[in-house]
This record gives sequence, structure tokens and C-alpha cells, in this order.
Amino acid sequence: MESGWALANRTQGVCPMVRVAVIGAGLMGADHARIVVEEMPGASLQVVCDMDEVRARKVADAHGAADVASNPEAVIARADVDAVIVASPDFTHAPLSLACISAGKKVLCEKPLSQSSAECLSIMQAEQEVGQKFVQLGFMRRYDQSYVEMKEAIENGTLGRVLMMHNFHRNVETPASDFTGAMAITNSAPHEFDVVRHVLGTEYAWISAFQPKRSDRRVAPVLMVLETVDGQLVNIEINNNAAYGYDVRAELVGEQASISMSHVAYTHLERSLGVHTGYDADWRTRYFDAYRRQNRAFLRFVDTDAFPEIASSCWDGYAAAVAAEAGVTALASGQKQLVTMISKPKFYA
Repeated sequence: MESGWALANRTQGVCPMVRVAVIGAGLMGADHARIVVEEMPGASLQVVCDMDEVRARKVADAHGAADVASNPEAVIARADVDAVIVASPDFTHAPLSLACISAGKKVLCEKPLSQSSAECLSIMQAEQEVGQKFVQLGFMRRYDQSYVEMKEAIENGTLGRVLMMHNFHRNVETPASDFTGAMAITNSAPHEFDVVRHVLGTEYAWISAFQPKRSDRRVAPVLMVLETVDGQLVNIEINNNAAYGYDVRAELVGEQASISMSHVAYTHLERSLGVHTGYDADWRTRYFDAYRRQNRAFLRFVDTDAFPEIASSCWDGYAAAVAAEAGVTALASGQKQLVTMISKPKFYA
């Protein structure tokens, strides 16, 4: 079954601009609006939608959107909207994705699809009932060149059998004073949960989670150890109060070689008997190119109905949610937890 936009334009033999609505006018929504306008040839920014219309208007004016709105469900249903980018708060992702499926419109939904694996299953069921994929999930790291090259090193045999993958994900400080270790697992770690599965081409079997004690009241790092169904070990450090900067790195260790991610810095300063290397304040600069690649892939998805080869689907959103749920239980209990998933539907194979 083709989407309404693709079918109508194939029938008419035309290739008009894809009119995109961005839902959410916060940091990510504003960035997506800019990418639509500046980095997605063939797309136009039709609507910026936010509960705060003043904020929506500010983003719309900055990027030349045709309209603003405050009701996301109404925006999804509009005849002058062909595709949707959801960058609103996490709890809205599932219901808005379902609304897009119901409306027959492709949606690029920021992660998480839902922090509830059961809710992810309901969205998967909706797609399967329609018989077509509509949701591309915004796990943009799959499009980052570092992870692309790591996956290639596995596929071309350079590493031999992969034994381990080390990962750390550090932020300057927590986004809120009440941020907890469990939130680090459900909010920050899903990027690692997803990209590790993607790079290794496997699923998780077990997860353990640990947390050291800080000298203050800030949330301490969370360290997770995961075992894959193929017998590999994966460690993930989430440090939301690293203080020095935004820093994400990874290393694959194989039987024949290892490959590690280089810190992205265009310059370093040599001064006063030392060398200084700068860090980004957050993820947006570090992963801008990955976002650009991801969003262009989404545009091709809208145009052709062919789901992007390396993009994350609802299945991947479900897998990340299951891993996070097991990780939260492991952290609270101090016991290793089984990562239990349903069998992968053929629809997502």
C-alpha cells in the first residue's frame, strides 16, 4: 500500500515539494526546521506546531515556514501537510506516531518511540495492520560516519570476530536537578542501546547496571554491562555530569584488530606548556551531519515508500525500550536481568 502522497503524485506524474510539518519548537524542533529548509532539497517547511504559539512563531519566522499551529493532531490531518517530523516531548511520541499512521503520513519521530515497550508494541501493531511502515525513528547515530565505518570494519572482516564494544556517553550536566540514574538509562542510553545493536547486528540477552557514589547530590554515572545473544560483551557508561563537555566515544575489539572513534575537533591549541582541545556543549554540533543524512533519508522514504536501509524502525524503538526497562530493573535490584523480547515480526525483517 502506497502512502497518499506518493500514490497521488505517481498518478499525476509530478514531483512537487514535500510539505513538512515540524511538531515541537524546542531545541530539536528548531534544528529540524533549519535542516528542512537548508539541507533537504525537495522539501518545504509548511507548519511549525507547538503548544506555545509564540515559540512556534519564532521558529517559523526564522526559517520561513508557511504557517504556525498549536494542535498537533489537527496539523497531522491537514491536507497541505505531506510528512511530519515529531520533536515534541517524549510522552507525545507514541500518540502522534499513531496519528500519523492513521492519517497515512510518514513520520520522522525523535527517540524514544516510547519508554514503554508495551506502547511500542501497539504502534508496531498499527503499522502491521495497515501493511506499511510509516514511522522512521530518530536514532541518528546510525548515520554518523564513525559508526558507519565501525560497521563496515565488521562487515569486511577487518576485525575478525568481534568480542567487545566499549561505549561512553558524557554530558556537561543533567538537564534537570531531579534527573536520576534510572532516567539516564531511559533517556540517554537508548542511543547506545540502538547503535550497538545496529553495528553488531545482534540483540541483547542480559544486562547489569551499576552506579558509583559521588561526593555531592548530583546523579552519578551509570555503568551497564550487556551480553549479546552472540556471546559478546558491551559496556555503556552514561555520565550526565561529566562537567568538561559533551563527549561520545566507542571502540570495537575484535580477534584480529580494534577500531575506535576519534574525538571530533577541528583544532587544538598549544599554549603555556600545554595542549587544549575543545568539546561541544551538547550533541547538536557533534551530530549535525548525522541529522542531515537521516533527514534526507526520511525525505526519500516519503518520496519512494522504501524504508531507508539503515534507519531505525518501530522494532528498533521497541528493542531500545525493552533494554532500558531491563536496565532500570537491574540498577534498582543490583541483579543481572534477562532482556526478554518478542520474536521479530517478518514485517520488520
